Amino acid sequence: MSPALARVARGETGFTTYDPAFREVLGESPVLRLVADVDAHEGPVYVATEDALYFTSRPLLGQVHIKRLQLDGTRFPRAAGDVSVVPADTVAANGMTASADGALLVCEQGSMTRGARISWVQPSTGRTTALVTGWRGLPLSSPNDVVVHRDGSVWFTDPSYGWLQGFRPPPATGDFVYRFDPETGVTDVVDDSFDKPNGIAFSPDHRTLYVTDSGANQEPGSYHVDRPHHVVAFDLTPDGRHLANRRLLAVTTPGFPDGITVDAAGRVYVSSFSGVQVLSPEGDLLGQIDVPGAVNFTFGGPGRRVLFITNDTAVWAAVLETHGA
Repeated sequence: MSPALARVARGETGFTTYDPAFREVLGESPVLRLVADVDAHEGPVYVATEDALYFTSRPLLGQVHIKRLQLDGTRFPRAAGDVSVVPADTVAANGMTASADGALLVCEQGSMTRGARISWVQPSTGRTTALVTGWRGLPLSSPNDVVVHRDGSVWFTDPSYGWLQGFRPPPATGDFVYRFDPETGVTDVVDDSFDKPNGIAFSPDHRTLYVTDSGANQEPGSYHVDRPHHVVAFDLTPDGRHLANRRLLAVTTPGFPDGITVDAAGRVYVSSFSGVQVLSPEGDLLGQIDVPGAVNFTFGGPGRRVLFITNDTAVWAAVLETHGA
């Protein structure tokens, strides 16, 4: 599609097409709607049994809340009264995902006085239980994003942003990607090649792992173009415990990537300064959902055809033809 046609598509629909294959994502009548004006920052998790979206708020005076947005199918926008706070004792909560029993797995970045960890949170009660607090006796830095493999193992990224942003002590380990085995209780480093590992997601068949590297962002508000701002793909070994065949999937521009997810067809959704960029499994840019400042997103809603997007000031919904993995 020519730049002129791309501008028309953006102005009329909120979507920008770069490849005709993007039509398979959009269908004939895609919709982009504001869901709620709220300080939705990270970790969106859709819970189908509640028709609700959970997310973590923007840090305010050092405090971060886990919030719940009650939905009603695709009836948008929602009222301010549909947003509530989960009464969980977490510290600088960031990325989240759903566990098999319906609880939330939460990346707690910690503080100067309380350690970072991966925790289990029961949203109905706020009960919080530590799952991972360190690696070989060393504390975690500031876990950012987490995902669960179909074998039950928990994979998460741990960049040193807490130290760079002034709310965590100097890191005791590197900027690693970890795997936690709930059967053995053992946490292993599965990759140490990232500058700042950030978003993490599996392909639909769980044979490929995607990780975003936001190393171009160091101190708050910075953008170092000579540092990583890309998405990396790995193959999982047959035992599902190790990574192999590291390769560049795509370089993100404008800005650096943060959140990442996939749809049922294996397409990869990555945040950028201009919106959610949609890539083919080979890394070709197909199109973009035009929500500037998009941070993270998840599929949910009826048929899992709604991509809920957080961008620090609101939750947006893109109703699509495709559906989540």
